[in-house]
Amino acid sequence: MKNASFESYLNPTEFLDSDHPAVREFVEENTRGLSAPTEKLEALYYAVRDGFRYDPYRLDFSREAMKASHLTGRNYGYCVEKSCLFAAAARAVGVPARMGFANVRNHIGTARLEAVLQTNVLVFHGFAEVYVNGRWIKSTPVFNKELCERLNVAPLDFTAEEDAIFQEYDRDGGKFMEYLHDYGRFEDIPYDFFMSELQRYYPHLKETISQGRLIEL
Repeated sequence: MKNASFESYLNPTEFLDSDHPAVREFVEENTRGLSAPTEKLEALYYAVRDGFRYDPYRLDFSREAMKASHLTGRNYGYCVEKSCLFAAAARAVGVPARMGFANVRNHIGTARLEAVLQTNVLVFHGFAEVYVNGRWIKSTPVFNKELCERLNVAPLDFTAEEDAIFQEYDRDGGKFMEYLHDYGRFEDIPYDFFMSELQRYYPHLKETISQGRLIEL
């Protein structure tokens, strides 16, 4: 899977710190006995998806807290953190990986979040892309299986053949999530851009975000 043109998507970065001992340990624990890259990716995907509860109510925007290695020290995270860990883990097993970001509208189970954000638009929703079998595959190891079952939404599974990007509808056909704007793909979390977009969309939280403080909603 390695290719010189993908070198930048294989190297550790500030946030996708794939060479950090904590990330290496996480990868080893969850890929032990596996040899094929796709098998390792699948195991890592589910380890991130279900091993860390999706929690958008404790948002720490400090640079340190957003590193992949930092997430391994707790059992919860939000979309950017969980996708960052999966991408870093993919790089650790030699698979090119990158981050993608988009603004989304979530229609279910976000009343509490919307009350604080003063909008139903979630800015800079994070996902990962891995390069498998000659193409980039979108992967979203964000919403853990238990949460999906509670919201009556089918969990996103990993395959090496097709994208797993979002659940557009719940099991009853109701609207669940829609993508509004695609920011593109990045070698690392574009921290300054991320913070500026949060402040632009949520001006009432500007001071807290700009200081990189923990927001508990």
